[in-house]
Amino acid sequence: MATLLVTVPGGREGDAALELEWALGDARVRRTKWRGVLIVRTSLSKDEALERIREFETTAIFRILPIEKFVESKKERILEEAFQLAKEYIKEGDSFAVRCKRRGNWIPSGKEIEIELGAKIKEELNAKVDLTNPDWYVWIEVLGKKTGLSIIKPEEIVKKRVEF
Repeated sequence: MATLLVTVPGGREGDAALELEWALGDARVRRTKWRGVLIVRTSLSKDEALERIREFETTAIFRILPIEKFVESKKERILEEAFQLAKEYIKEGDSFAVRCKRRGNWIPSGKEIEIELGAKIKEELNAKVDLTNPDWYVWIEVLGKKTGLSIIKPEEIVKKRVEF
């Protein structure tokens, strides 16, 4: 079972939903209250879902990110849950970057979370910060009162070209 966050051009959510359903076969696509942001759930594994979308010809999809879990959008909760996930993947000497995209006003600052979480991972896991070419991304997507968290390799982020 995979959960994906998909960004699309505003107004093209319907086209993107159809493309996702065709590419994945078994997919439940849900719109969010933010233009251009969809949440997709599929019974496929994360790797299988990403591969199918990567190979499928699309016209209305910008980027696909796997989401491992959703938590309440409270700064302390995000920091704690993201750090617990990071401990499962990031090993001593690995490089990482924290990315936080904030939608809505549930947390004061995405940059603050990036800095605090990055410092904790660097210190406690003895990992290296590399903002340009990391081994791992700690990805945080704040969607109002829910926040999606993932620890992903750069190649797990699928970027597509949008046809206008």
